Amino acid sequence: MRGSAFAVALLGGLLAACSPAPEPPPAVPFKTGSGDIEYLMHYVLEPAAQKIWMSAGSVITVDGETLLHPTTDEGWAEVAYAAAVVSESGNLLMIPARTPPTGDWVEYSQGLVVTGQSVLAAAQAKDPDALFETGGHLYNVCVACHQIYLREAQAQP
Repeated sequence: MRGSAFAVALLGGLLAACSPAPEPPPAVPFKTGSGDIEYLMHYVLEPAAQKIWMSAGSVITVDGETLLHPTTDEGWAEVAYAAAVVSESGNLLMIPARTPPTGDWVEYSQGLVVTGQSVLAAAQAKDPDALFETGGHLYNVCVACHQIYLREAQAQP
């Protein structure tokens, strides 16, 4: 009895291995706002990143120190929304029509996803120190990418 069950299982496995591979799903017909990176940066990513950076740390003047972090639930929610936009913008930058064929583009885009998620966690925890630190990480991801890709774009005629 045991041998027949094994033989049936083996035969089933062999038949499954011989069946044709499933076809990949059809490509998704993405329709972007303008299709270019500058559009996404200007209208989506930059405003969200600016909201995060303007909500962290402090400003020191001769009149004293002004803390920038939110002090209300609504203020923290706005930073959380901006962090979600940053994170999802990393995914938008990996849409095939926007992804350069070479370089570290995908790595930088994934960095936005991960960093945006860490900023979101700091905002949800209402943690000013974590917001400052993760906002710094976001700045580093942006600068690293711009050092390569923004310079390349500016060098093109």
